Amino acid sequence: MSVPGNQQTTKSAAFFERAKKVAPGGVHSPVRGFRGVGGTPRFIERAEGAELIDVDGNRYIDFCMSWGPLIFGHQDADVAEAVRSAMTRGWTYGAAEPYSLELAELITSRIPWVEKVRFVNSGTEAVMSALRVARAATGRHKVIKFDGCYHGHLDSLLVRAGSGLAEMASPDSAGVPPHVAADTIVVPLNDLDAFRAAMDQHGHEVCVVAIEPVPANNGLLLQTGEFLCEVASITRKHGALLLFDEVISGFRVAFGGMAELTRIRPDLVCYGKIIGGGFPVGAYGGRADLMDLVAPAGPVYQAGTLSGNPVAMCAGIATLKKLLRLDPYAGLEARASQLADRIEKAAARSAPFPVRVQRFSSLMWTVMGEARSRDGIARSLTEIPPEQKERFAKLFHGLLANGVYLAPSGFEVSFLSTVHTDEQLDRVVEAVGEARF
Repeated sequence: MSVPGNQQTTKSAAFFERAKKVAPGGVHSPVRGFRGVGGTPRFIERAEGAELIDVDGNRYIDFCMSWGPLIFGHQDADVAEAVRSAMTRGWTYGAAEPYSLELAELITSRIPWVEKVRFVNSGTEAVMSALRVARAATGRHKVIKFDGCYHGHLDSLLVRAGSGLAEMASPDSAGVPPHVAADTIVVPLNDLDAFRAAMDQHGHEVCVVAIEPVPANNGLLLQTGEFLCEVASITRKHGALLLFDEVISGFRVAFGGMAELTRIRPDLVCYGKIIGGGFPVGAYGGRADLMDLVAPAGPVYQAGTLSGNPVAMCAGIATLKKLLRLDPYAGLEARASQLADRIEKAAARSAPFPVRVQRFSSLMWTVMGEARSRDGIARSLTEIPPEQKERFAKLFHGLLANGVYLAPSGFEVSFLSTVHTDEQLDRVVEAVGEARF
């Protein structure tokens, strides 16, 4: 088995060459291709706890954690047992079943602003469906989103979106028809004047204002509570609906996500990641009168062959019950805060520029330079240091060579889990101190 700092990547390189012949860029989701950092993507063979093991036998402390859902780490015993039990009963029915009912009751009984919920298979599908509901409910067509917030790869919101697009030459995707993009109004994050102006001009046409309350797909662009509250107030003043995209933050920053922490009650909310325990899942929910517009109760059509998949539902039930039982949020917050402070101090000894870790709950993002803002916190795209991509690539490969796996993009966040050990966190800090910037 390879040891940190002495890795062999022969098998990963061979797999990548094969994969490029049969899949676009050799991957099935863009950032996995290492386009933003360069080098050879690692092909992961298995994972356990807080570690990934690739096909060459290299072990990595994982801070990508499958992009967020694994709050209890890889192969959590409770989730694994729920999945094994579900598999003995069959893995898809194409019919009504009790497992989605149990998960829906668990969510709606604990989250007052989710009166009804519909399960789908991804966050993209959830947002797409929620927008359709908003248009039907209001009779309006335009959508407001915020620059850098990512809401999945549906056409109407794939406009200055972030996530994998942050690594591309253009922030907009090819293949999005101009007339579709024309229904989307994009305003800057952390700019209430711009939002007010957009709503004053277009508010009568806007069906929904969509926002990641913790924007975490183009950097961790922390928004103030005042900004989020004003967005909610102005949205309602103009008769539009408020959509919180909590695919990342839901059940991650608190059981009720940012809506719980800010005490803002969205009309619609989208979830994903944690509610499936690591299995493909998404959900949209909200006010009962809005959700009752969805077929078969109402005229808004949405369907899915594998929606409410029993295995994913059982994994989600196990995960959410464990969150309620253990309430890990304060502990994760404290450990993430300590880790961020230690990383900054270690980087100060080796980096020729300031390195700052922006953090919220157990989400972390390394800012490679001075944020271009008054308070030193990047809250919008224009405040991210222009050298972020190039500088992060060096840090990424320095850590990778020492057995630490971050999301392979300078614009994606890292996730702390409950199973990261003190020894593993010590190794991360040591690797940062040894990195060559």
